[in-house]
Amino acid sequence: MIRLLLAEDQAMVREALAALLGLEPDFEVVAQVARGDEVLAAARDRSVDVALLDIEMPGMTGIEAAAQLHRELPALKVVVLTTFGRPGYLRRAMESGAHAFLVKDAPAAQLATAVRKVLDGERVIDPTLAAAALSDGANPLTDRERDVLRAAADGSTNAELAAALHLSQGTVRNYLSTAIQKLTARNRAEAVRIAREKGWL
Repeated sequence: MIRLLLAEDQAMVREALAALLGLEPDFEVVAQVARGDEVLAAARDRSVDVALLDIEMPGMTGIEAAAQLHRELPALKVVVLTTFGRPGYLRRAMESGAHAFLVKDAPAAQLATAVRKVLDGERVIDPTLAAAALSDGANPLTDRERDVLRAAADGSTNAELAAALHLSQGTVRNYLSTAIQKLTARNRAEAVRIAREKGWL
């Protein structure tokens, strides 16, 4: 039997997925969690073969959980599921060690096939997202620019950002200015929106 872990914060979605996957004769859902920071412990405790991770979860994102699993349990296969078909998410998921990346509205049979393929050593990527990721190119923002832009999303002033990130106000201003230019945005709010839409934050 293929032992599966489901990580999804919406109980109804998680239970529906578990029910659908449970219909497969060779699958057994042995663990379910609602938070990203519970994934590693559950995977260890239940000797899981494949972890199916939602991206947007409390505690830790699915991409962060994928990276943690890749470091701690490298033999475990990771399938990232998302409602948000953002090319930047795909790139980040693959860099974090995910073996498959699918949108949640894919048919259940497609998900089951993807699980079996990753266990056979293949990578499975939603073709529409793959094409979009290629046309969008790589994330132009540095890690520090992303940190500052992410922190600026709540409307904090430069002084507040500087204090929170332990940087000078001038450095914060420079990071924001560079990020705005790279994203060809008019202001920081638009830069945040563009980066989020691309899955770069």
